[in-house]
Amino acid sequence: MPFPENRVPPITYEGIRNWDEFDPARHPFPWDEDEETRLRELIREWVPPVLSGMAGWWQAEHWCERQVDAVIRERYGSWAWGWNWCYRHGGPVGSWVSGPSSVTTPDETATRAVAALLEWREWLERLAQRFTELAPPPHTCPEDRSWYLERACVRLVTHVLDSGAEAGWQGLASVVLTWFLTATGMGRAEAGQAVERAIGGRFKSWVNPGRTLIESVGEDLAADLTGHIPYPDHRQWADLEELHDHH
Repeated sequence: MPFPENRVPPITYEGIRNWDEFDPARHPFPWDEDEETRLRELIREWVPPVLSGMAGWWQAEHWCERQVDAVIRERYGSWAWGWNWCYRHGGPVGSWVSGPSSVTTPDETATRAVAALLEWREWLERLAQRFTELAPPPHTCPEDRSWYLERACVRLVTHVLDSGAEAGWQGLASVVLTWFLTATGMGRAEAGQAVERAIGGRFKSWVNPGRTLIESVGEDLAADLTGHIPYPDHRQWADLEELHDHH
């Protein structure tokens, strides 16, 4: 029997930055007790009866995580790629840490993997909701669009920080902002370049950037894309500011 990891292609850098691959609206996720039972069975099948541990450089644990990853992506699609993107490594997931930490008995391993998959899916669904809430309305003039983009950047970066991401969190922030811009109709290459110009190395691993720096990045992104500096605290946007601040 071929190993699952040999049946599933790796996710590319470009694939990770493609919101179409992750948008829950494009990828239904039917889930019930039967589906959970079946997934647990599939995962347990690939947990080795004897683990390597520290003395064996965790080889069996790493191997098992690769098989479980392939099983999950093969069954549900590429959107499930981030199921094991732990907050310790810059992701939003807390139910799974790594092969050495999370692979134990078949039942415990299956429980952690299922919880991590559901956590990742819930995070994607919440993110998609935020994209809808924060998107500039169609046909918005450049001045108003600038305000929307600055506010969206601030809130989405804060959303990433609130997920608990630690080492490498700035990578998740970059991906989320790129996803948001492409969700509003911008091309992936253009969106990615705009985000990189705005962040410009100012976000650092393990370091909370603080509100002032986040707002500065948001202003730079908005001005770069619209040619207009966003006007702060404009009275006509007060209600919308309050709505977004409470989400």
